[in-house]
Amino acid sequence: MLKSHPVRLGLLALLALIGLCLNARAAAAIDRFEPASWWIGFKDPNLQILVHGQKIGALTPKLDYPGVKLVGAKPGANPNYLFIDLEISPSAKPGLVDIAFQRKGRTLERRQLELRARDAGSAERLGFAPKDAIYLITPDRFANGDPGNDTVRGLREAANRAIPGGRHGGDIEGVIQSLDYIEKMGFTQVWLNPLLENDQPDHSYHGYATTDFYKVDARFGSNGDMRRLSDAAKARGIGLIMDMIVNHVGSKHWWMADPPGPEWINFGGKFSQTSHLHITQMDPYVTQRDAKQFADGWFVEVMPDLNQRDPHLAKYLIQNSIWWIEYAQLSGIRMDTYPYPDKAFMSEWSGRINAEYPNFTVVGEEWVRNPAMVAYWQKGHVNKDGYVSYLPSLMDFPLQDMMRQALLEEEKQWPQSGLFKLYEALANDFVYTDPGRLVVFPDNHDMDRILTQMGGDIALAKMALGYVAMVRGIPQFYYGTEVLMTNPGPRDDGIIRSDFPGGFAGDRVNAFTGAGLSAAQRDFQEFTRTLLNWRKANPALMEGRLLHYAPNASDASRKGVYVLARQSADDGVLIAINKDNAPKSLPIGEFAQALRGKTSGREILTGKPMDLTRTLDLPPRAITIIDLD
Repeated sequence: MLKSHPVRLGLLALLALIGLCLNARAAAAIDRFEPASWWIGFKDPNLQILVHGQKIGALTPKLDYPGVKLVGAKPGANPNYLFIDLEISPSAKPGLVDIAFQRKGRTLERRQLELRARDAGSAERLGFAPKDAIYLITPDRFANGDPGNDTVRGLREAANRAIPGGRHGGDIEGVIQSLDYIEKMGFTQVWLNPLLENDQPDHSYHGYATTDFYKVDARFGSNGDMRRLSDAAKARGIGLIMDMIVNHVGSKHWWMADPPGPEWINFGGKFSQTSHLHITQMDPYVTQRDAKQFADGWFVEVMPDLNQRDPHLAKYLIQNSIWWIEYAQLSGIRMDTYPYPDKAFMSEWSGRINAEYPNFTVVGEEWVRNPAMVAYWQKGHVNKDGYVSYLPSLMDFPLQDMMRQALLEEEKQWPQSGLFKLYEALANDFVYTDPGRLVVFPDNHDMDRILTQMGGDIALAKMALGYVAMVRGIPQFYYGTEVLMTNPGPRDDGIIRSDFPGGFAGDRVNAFTGAGLSAAQRDFQEFTRTLLNWRKANPALMEGRLLHYAPNASDASRKGVYVLARQSADDGVLIAINKDNAPKSLPIGEFAQALRGKTSGREILTGKPMDLTRTLDLPPRAITIIDLD
């Protein structure tokens, strides 16, 4: 047996000690600490921090900060996750909360939580409302303010404007530079399709496959750019609405490479197509199988469906929404695919938002034609199954669909068709707790543009826009609709979301300046500008009562005519759609309730004075909007 050399033994011991230290450091390396900042003064003082790192679940967090209490820490099913629960007192002061991660009393890692003071009046902020007009923008396709971020090293997809489904380069800076145009057009809110990182290999431009919930996609800009946009918009009286998704993530989301546990993704992380049967959420006879396939099923393989029944994931998603409201000073949220997540979670999510921001507005997407199914989700609606929602607003898809049919169909008395369908759609408002809070729209990023829906008929498109601006609810318009953008050929989302003319270098047509627009485009843009700027100064359209007169296709003198009115205490507006090819002259006495003794007014689109003593005279194939004297 050979004797070991003492020097060699000492060297080996030293190397072993160094190796142990290096392994300990490697095991404790933290690559995610979310959220890294929070605010003092929320009604719910509790905060959960998600920590990810190699075997981080084996470490013990320690902190010593006045007003911040470490309630507990729990490792995830995956030992590379640790969930830390804190309680933040209203007496805590802004600053950096140092958190040490220890093993056997020895600190291996440190992270800091930044505690911030909330902006004055943050909890009382007002959300978007009927006084507003929303401009919906797909950021990648609107305006390229910073060509330097079109392609970003480290992100999978590069810019390529030649591909309809590729990234084109629009960004937050482009929106900031366009605020003057947006303001002059009469819009008071901007809804941006998702801005968060979508580091997917292709079709990442639309933003609906999130890969980082706390980071703006670098091809759009930075988190700071988003706050800069919000501040610049607010200075002009324009609010910012953020598009959010809690139903699913992108397949390249950072946690998909190392999931917190099999329970975070529905169907055990394996693709199973959703049935898209929305009615299963309200069906009193639904089977567990059908309910599960709708709510837990995935949209597509590259969008793993989240299981919000997991309490850690539920807290993570709720906190993320609150974080963005506070950080970006939002005036609203548009929640994507509202009925698809776990419905109990959506009650909790909407309730928490409502508790922290009682005057804030969230609008949910429930894309169905049945108004009763939309009404089910609105705050205050009494549901037979006992389900409680705190959602103030929903997208009014039933009205949009009826408007499309009403304007395209031939007017018949039986079966009742054409404009009667629009009348009937509003008559169904009895199912809603607050129809005035619904968001109404002619088109959006997921459907044919309104001019395409109307078969290229500009007169019908004007009727649609005019109606949306005048009817009850909160009007929303898609970018480019004001300059007659269309999507020819088979339906393609990349074509529907085409580049806004003038938003990109080399564009020969510029809708911002009017250069190169056709006469028809300029006329439609001016029509929209006049409509919206007049609208935002008229109290009757913000809070007024709505009246409407049933269309009568059996009477040739009234065929193709639909008359509505909006009334506030002192103001009144008369709106008439004449879809017929012939002008109409209707006895004024029929509209006595709407006129309330008024005998004159001004047609706002033409500026023409209106004598309302004998007849209501309507031009053919047009919408007439009369501001009553």
